[in-house]
Amino acid sequence: MTGRERREQLIQISRTLFAEKGFDGTSIEEIAATAQVSKPVVYEHFGGKEGLYAVVVDREMQKLLGMITEALAASHSLIKLERAALALLMYIEESSEGFRILVRDSHAASGTGTFASLISEIASQVEDVLADEFAARGYDPKLAPMYAQMLVGMVALTGQWWLDVRKPGREEVAAHLVNLAWNGLTGLNPQPAISATTRADPPAVSAPRASEKELRELEKARDKELKEAEKVRQRELKEAEKARVRDLKERERLLKDAEKAREREDKLRQREARLAERAARLEQADQSD
Repeated sequence: MTGRERREQLIQISRTLFAEKGFDGTSIEEIAATAQVSKPVVYEHFGGKEGLYAVVVDREMQKLLGMITEALAASHSLIKLERAALALLMYIEESSEGFRILVRDSHAASGTGTFASLISEIASQVEDVLADEFAARGYDPKLAPMYAQMLVGMVALTGQWWLDVRKPGREEVAAHLVNLAWNGLTGLNPQPAISATTRADPPAVSAPRASEKELRELEKARDKELKEAEKVRQRELKEAEKARVRDLKERERLLKDAEKAREREDKLRQREARLAERAARLEQADQSD
């Protein structure tokens, strides 16, 4: 088995174990034993369980996000909503292990790779769609972010529920989701169904498998983004520190100026007091004469 094949094998094995037992319930020993390799082999490829978990989570996030993004490329808002709901349910049905990993309580090793951050990213795309729709209908586009969170949250929570029950079928669930989101409680259709356009051109059941080269490129791009983000953060920290130093110097200057002003006032008051005392003595001397 080549190094690439071994790496892919370890990813697939750990994906199954993480889905079944979670991060804390899965050990490097178990992963290595299942793959029939020694623990150093796992460390050589991923540096440890945290690195392996991060790769698994990142793959699942990219897969689901790609399916949702493709669904939102439809022209009509209703079709966008139908296809996005169907895409999520298809991902759950075809990649149950991946979805279980994403919706588990996040571990520190996952970094930003949590279901909450994924939902937030999807909501930001939906926000753009809703903003245009709101503007066209005379509603305030500023409300789009709030409605995007409501809409995506409703679909995501329904998906988590459907992960275990699997009834009714995904198309029927998607139809009822869209029924509530599109028509509202006061306008519910008693017999909702997915539109003919969506049925005729459904989203892909599963995303095409990326090659090892593409995966490496994705990981490189992700590392590059992280490095760039860290550089930006460091620059911001340096700028903030410079600003803090400038503020301290400015405060010191103002304090010194205030101190000098007080000293001048004290000297002026002392001088006025001496002059007043001298005038009083002179007046007293004149009276004695």
